[in-house]
Amino acid sequence: MRKKIVAGNWKMNMELSEGMNFADSINRYLMNKPHNGVTVMLCPPFVHLVGISEILKSGNISVGAQNCSSETSGAFTGEVSAAMIKSAGAEYVIIGHSERRTLFNEDNSLLNKKILLALNSGLKVIFCCGEIFKERVEDAHFEVVKKQIEKGLFNLAIDQINNVVIAYEPVWAVGTGSTATPEQTQEMHAFIRKLIIDKYGFEAGDNLSILYGGSCTPSNAGEIFSEPDVDGGLIGGASLKMEDFIGIIESI
Repeated sequence: MRKKIVAGNWKMNMELSEGMNFADSINRYLMNKPHNGVTVMLCPPFVHLVGISEILKSGNISVGAQNCSSETSGAFTGEVSAAMIKSAGAEYVIIGHSERRTLFNEDNSLLNKKILLALNSGLKVIFCCGEIFKERVEDAHFEVVKKQIEKGLFNLAIDQINNVVIAYEPVWAVGTGSTATPEQTQEMHAFIRKLIIDKYGFEAGDNLSILYGGSCTPSNAGEIFSEPDVDGGLIGGASLKMEDFIGIIESI
C-alpha cells in the first residue's frame, strides 16, 4: 500500500513564532482526531526546522525542508546541506519545485545531484515535476515531464527510488487560482506511474506516492484525491491557514 500524504509547503512565509504556534496547534488537533492513516507533513523555512521538529517529535506529523544545497559542505555562504537538514530533525526535503526551477534556474542535472546527496544523507525526497502553460497548450506536457523524471531520477538504484515521492505541479496552476481538472491530474499521474513501472518494475511504481501540487483547496481536494493515481497533495497557500489545511487533510 502506498502512502497517502498531505504536505504543507510554507515557502517564504511565517515568522518563527507564527510557525511554532501553527505547528503546535495542528499537532494538538491531529493527536486528538484520527486522520485515516494519512502522512501529514510540514515543510517550513530552514530557520524553523529545529523548533518545529522538537514540537512535532512526539506526534504523527513529519517535517520536511523546502530545498537543499547541491554540495556536501564548504565555502558556500548562505547554503544549507542535506546533512544539516537531517540533523535539524527533518525526514523529507522538497527538490525541484517549479519556483526553484524558474526563479533560481535549477536544471535537471543540478536537481539530480541534490537528490543523490539528500538520499545519501538519509533524507527522503519529494521530487517536483510539471509543465508550464505554453508546454501544456502545445501538447508537450508529457514529454516535458518525462524528461524531468528521466534526468532527475533514472540513475537512482531501486532502494533509492523507494525513498522518493513525486509531486506533479502543473506550473500554470501554482498560485494562480487555476486548477488542473481531476481528469487532467489523473492522466498525468498515471503517466508518471507508468514511467516508474517501466524503469523499476511494477512493485516500485505501484508503491510510489504521487502528489498533486497545483492550487489545491478544501473545496476541490476530495475530487482530486479520489482519482486512483493521486495519493495526496503538496499544498502551498492553503497550508498557511489552519482551517483550510485541516480541510484538505480530512478530504483524503
